Amino acid sequence: MPRIIFGCLVLLAGLGAAVQETQAGGQGYPGGGRPGMGGQQGGVSPSVGEIPSAPPVDKPDAAATKAYKSAVKSLNKAHEYEEAMAKATNPDKKADELDKTGDAYGKALDYFTVAIMNKGDMVEAWNGAGYVHLRLGAYNESIDDYNHTLALKPELYEAIEHRAEAYMALDRLEDAKASYMNLFNHARPLADQLLVAMQKWLGTHRVAANGMRAADIDSFDKWLQERDGIAKQTASAAANP
Repeated sequence: MPRIIFGCLVLLAGLGAAVQETQAGGQGYPGGGRPGMGGQQGGVSPSVGEIPSAPPVDKPDAAATKAYKSAVKSLNKAHEYEEAMAKATNPDKKADELDKTGDAYGKALDYFTVAIMNKGDMVEAWNGAGYVHLRLGAYNESIDDYNHTLALKPELYEAIEHRAEAYMALDRLEDAKASYMNLFNHARPLADQLLVAMQKWLGTHRVAANGMRAADIDSFDKWLQERDGIAKQTASAAANP
């Protein structure tokens, strides 16, 4: 047999054996491993030259900071869309801005969550997540976020006020009243802000009780009137010492 033909036959036989080895041995890599996996199924790791370079991975603190900054940007966008929605007179325009607002809040929440996953004691991220949940009407989740926030920073009064708004939305009046007293003693502007939210709650429940007992609504009304009177007296005294 001519040598050239014999050499071709030997080459073809070698290729056939290689194909069979590939099918039986896990893609033909030593030990049945996969490229870039270091022969995880018992093989020898490929040489460094065979592994493509991977992008650098941020350290947890850096990843948290990066995600938090992105969350703030999305939150600012949500506020812009809310302002545009409030100014819009066309119903379709309002609906469009509402959709964009929801999307922006959703993105902000995703970024806050990433920040928390990388840095569990990041107060600003917990506080931000609580605010977004509050705006989206997820009141139980908002309270949980603010509980984490205040466990890390008890005197973050903005978080106390926002958590109290979530309490009000869930008809947790006693918790809201305790929050008000805390704010009244330490952060009067936020106490006044919460009082407005409480009065709005009362007006809504006077129209529709939403499962609240009339006696409880009346009792809360009386408490609000007393607190409003005290707030006005103290404000007057402070303005005219």
